Amino acid sequence: MVYRLVLLLCMFFMADSVSAATLYLDPPRPTLNRGDSVTLSVRLDTDEAADECINAIDGVITYNEAINPVDISIGQSIFPIWVEQPVIDKDNRTITFAGGIPNGYCGRVEGDPRLTNTLLQIVFRAPGLTVGGTDLPSQGTVTFKPETRAFLNDGFGTEAQLQTLGAELTLNQVVGSTIVDDWRDVVANDDIPPEEFSITLEKDEFAFEKKYYIVFNTTDKQSGMSHYEVIEEPVEDTRLFTFGAATTVWTEGRSPYVLNDQALKSTIRVRAVDKAGNEYIATLAPQNASLERWPLWMI
Repeated sequence: MVYRLVLLLCMFFMADSVSAATLYLDPPRPTLNRGDSVTLSVRLDTDEAADECINAIDGVITYNEAINPVDISIGQSIFPIWVEQPVIDKDNRTITFAGGIPNGYCGRVEGDPRLTNTLLQIVFRAPGLTVGGTDLPSQGTVTFKPETRAFLNDGFGTEAQLQTLGAELTLNQVVGSTIVDDWRDVVANDDIPPEEFSITLEKDEFAFEKKYYIVFNTTDKQSGMSHYEVIEEPVEDTRLFTFGAATTVWTEGRSPYVLNDQALKSTIRVRAVDKAGNEYIATLAPQNASLERWPLWMI
């Protein structure tokens, strides 16, 4: 997995030294009442004095049974490229991810007061009290597994020396007067749709049995992306604007997406939906249909 990412990024290089990058969780020692949630940011620091630049991270995070991960956001991430978007595996209590940035991340911009070194954010929740008040574990731990690796932006995929710092969550045995859930507030206050994007039509000799497919991607800087939905609409339906009807059936999908209409006579729409339910719809006009039957403004 990670080697595909390194090959993709190895053309972007400047750094020539091997030093210690730091991957850490922030905040490192939060305290939660039962039922409360906390958002832990996975952050990356580089050795700026040594001109260290990191262009890829292949990460594995583990956590103990005292806490539960409930959501992940990459809306604030400095990584524009993801070979594997963050995935929660509750059976094995792990979170895996692999991403990178062309030209490498070389440290925060001087004078910028913000923490612009976020890779992803993970929302953890402390379980509520059990019936009868049975004591629950008083400490949650979140750590990076040894197989977590960072790679230098040197054009060779050189593995960097990496220091990792986890988090320890103190879990009180009480329920607070109100439930603390900062992430819920972020989602509730997000009324901004995902960023505008376009759909690209592709066909490859060595992919998807030479079938046409589309590529698309966008970001959401507030609550983060939830999912994408696709519809292929024949020209006759486009004239009736059925894509906007409540009964229209969209298919949840991800990029790359193999088209059903290989004759390319349909209008293709991709709906990006963020975690607050806001959406943006991108459209690709039919590539092989007569436009004399309907005006362009109806596409």
